[in-house]
Amino acid sequence: MKLKNIRLLVQALAPAAWIAAATVVILLSSCNPAPHYAKPPVAAPTAFKESSPQAFKEGTGWKVADPGDDKIRAKWWEMYNDPVLNSLEEQVQISNQTVIQAEANFRAARALVVEARSALFPTIGASPSYTNLRPSATTRSVVVTGSTVGSGTGGGGGGGSGTSSIINNFSLPFEITYTVDFWHKIRNQVAANAFTAQASAADVATALLSTHAALAEDYFEVRALDEQEGILQDTLRNYRDTLNLTLTLFNAGIDSDADVALARTQVDTVTAQATEVGVARAQYEHAIATLIGRPAAEFSLAVAKFAPNPPQVPVAIPSELLERRPDIAAAERQVAAANALIGVARAAYYPNLTLSATGGLQTSHFTEWFTWPSRFWSLGPALSQTLLDFGARRGAVEQTEANYDAAVANYRQLVLTDFQAVEDELAALRIYAQEVAQYETAIGSSTHYLDLSLTRFRAGLDSYLNVITAQNAVLSNRLTQLQTQLKQMNASVGLIMALGGGWDATQLPQVKTLTAKPGPWSPGGIPIPSGQVAPENPPNVPPIALPPQQSKPPATSH
Repeated sequence: MKLKNIRLLVQALAPAAWIAAATVVILLSSCNPAPHYAKPPVAAPTAFKESSPQAFKEGTGWKVADPGDDKIRAKWWEMYNDPVLNSLEEQVQISNQTVIQAEANFRAARALVVEARSALFPTIGASPSYTNLRPSATTRSVVVTGSTVGSGTGGGGGGGSGTSSIINNFSLPFEITYTVDFWHKIRNQVAANAFTAQASAADVATALLSTHAALAEDYFEVRALDEQEGILQDTLRNYRDTLNLTLTLFNAGIDSDADVALARTQVDTVTAQATEVGVARAQYEHAIATLIGRPAAEFSLAVAKFAPNPPQVPVAIPSELLERRPDIAAAERQVAAANALIGVARAAYYPNLTLSATGGLQTSHFTEWFTWPSRFWSLGPALSQTLLDFGARRGAVEQTEANYDAAVANYRQLVLTDFQAVEDELAALRIYAQEVAQYETAIGSSTHYLDLSLTRFRAGLDSYLNVITAQNAVLSNRLTQLQTQLKQMNASVGLIMALGGGWDATQLPQVKTLTAKPGPWSPGGIPIPSGQVAPENPPNVPPIALPPQQSKPPATSH
């Protein structure tokens, strides 16, 4: 009667016990030792000083962003209306090795997310085996529940001699192991890897933006050198005309041979300068070839006119810069990853619960291997806890906390540096616009002075030195204005880069997509908009053909 009452009591309390156990599991699962994450606050001004109404001026290379037009287009280089530049920029994503390397790093980071997430699920394995065992003749027999396992004739302590039997062991075990993530150690590791992968995706965008900007700057350098070559050739024609004039006056006995020598020196000097331009142009042309992933020997850029007309770049409020710079987004994601790693380190203070089960078939006769009596199984939980480590866990936690503080400092410093970059480029555009106009006035004045000097020289009223001075002033002003126009165009590219190009934080891959099967991804690691055709991932880049004069290196295995 007492046993029956006990049995009834156990049956009555069983549902309550299950509910209590489930409640404990839920409560423990909600214990996350990682600090609550919030994006670190930064001091952002309400507006850029250089884009304020007092400093704003039409035609300086930027405009105050309108609510309906406050973003730079993704293909920002199309703002310059140069078809050749557009065609070169389109080759960066599929050919530039730096971008491809950054994209490969992103895929590696994404794979780490999948690897870490797998620990949230049981590990299932099988290890079939066959063993043929012949014990030695001196091995003592082991008797278990009346049957002999092993064979031997040795008895007592003497371990005598005898014959031994051969033992076959056919085994087909299946094992399941599962670590219960009570303290969010695994989930925090997954989160840290996911945030790191997001930072890696932003690094891809940064590499793309930097490469596109470098290509645009090199392209404008080539066009400015083409323009410089034109200026020098135009000047060279004028100098030769002047040389012919001095020769005519010398033959008439009006001018001296010293003036002829000076005129010839000017022609020779400008000729050498024009030759030097060719060296610089070739170097920038080679740099462009490298940026688009082509051998320098197989790339050439035709001469074209330089059009120094920087487009109007929309400049929004500074706080939006935090969402539109991929390097800032990468730094912020690194802060989030460092925060999650604090939780991983703190979880080491708590015990680990591992559930394991093993079952399968095992027999010494092959014909009985797959029979029901050959089954075996074992299961049970295991609880492990470090009792004394002499400060190892405390040191690990302090290290992750210090890493978090360093990541926050890096993020805030990067924001300040990027604010400075925008202000620098805005100021450069404003000042260069004024400087270009001033040099235009200087060119007009020096040209007028040259005309007067030539007139007076022909009339024999002035020395040829005045003509040389005027000619050098015209050439110097034209070349300096050209360099200022080049700086203005490069500052325009720098401003676009400082504002993040056409990128914003919404293009970062979502955490849930990082653990899914890779879908249509662009070479930059960012999901492309629906309706567009995605390039292969990794991109199908054609092999680089070596110049004919070089031999192909031997292939390497990976």
